Amino acid sequence: MSEGIKKYLAEFIGTFVLVFVACGVAAVTGCNGAEANGAYILTALAFGLVIVAMAYSIGVAMAYSIGNVSGCHINPAVSVGVLINGGMTVTDFIGYVAAQFLGAICGAAVLRGLIGTEHGLGCNGLYNGNAMQSIIVEVILTCIFVLAVLGATSKAENSHVAGLVIGGALTLVHLIGIYFTGTSVNPARSFGPALILGGANLSVVWVFIVGPMIGGIIAAVIWKILWSGEN
Repeated sequence: MSEGIKKYLAEFIGTFVLVFVACGVAAVTGCNGAEANGAYILTALAFGLVIVAMAYSIGVAMAYSIGNVSGCHINPAVSVGVLINGGMTVTDFIGYVAAQFLGAICGAAVLRGLIGTEHGLGCNGLYNGNAMQSIIVEVILTCIFVLAVLGATSKAENSHVAGLVIGGALTLVHLIGIYFTGTSVNPARSFGPALILGGANLSVVWVFIVGPMIGGIIAAVIWKILWSGEN
């Protein structure tokens, strides 16, 4: 198997697991952003812990730290940040994003096959029914998260803790973001469940593609300007 195919397969698997497990936790526990209860906390933790598991099982941390991005971003917003900072080629970026979206769709499809559509599959929703407010929330949260990723993976000596830092950052943004939009910060994670459920979920999913991608780009630019020269 070629190195390129291995990279894309890792992206597919990682995003599949993210959607199946983390969105699954949100669905089966009945996570509701309006209620700060156990389901809320469990969902935030699930997203973060999936990143930790995938980081160390597929080798994201080490892959980043040696400058050979061959692990698992499992997020187009992370991939665009790495692309802008010169960590991957345009060809790999396209391959990564395609694999991420396919993994998310398959994860959501399997989840639906097991639990049906009654629980919503962890889809995102507009804050106050307002697309612009929701985009702003997603831009801010994604920017925070991608900055954490770029920082954690910027030096080889960080490799042994990068997965924990990234997982912790994702948990953090979910702890505040679930209240507003359910927290996307990941276009693939949002698109998969929305596509499988269709209807109103699919009609607003563009918000959760545009917002995170803008946030990832802003984070990459901030990193490039302020910190990249120090690493």
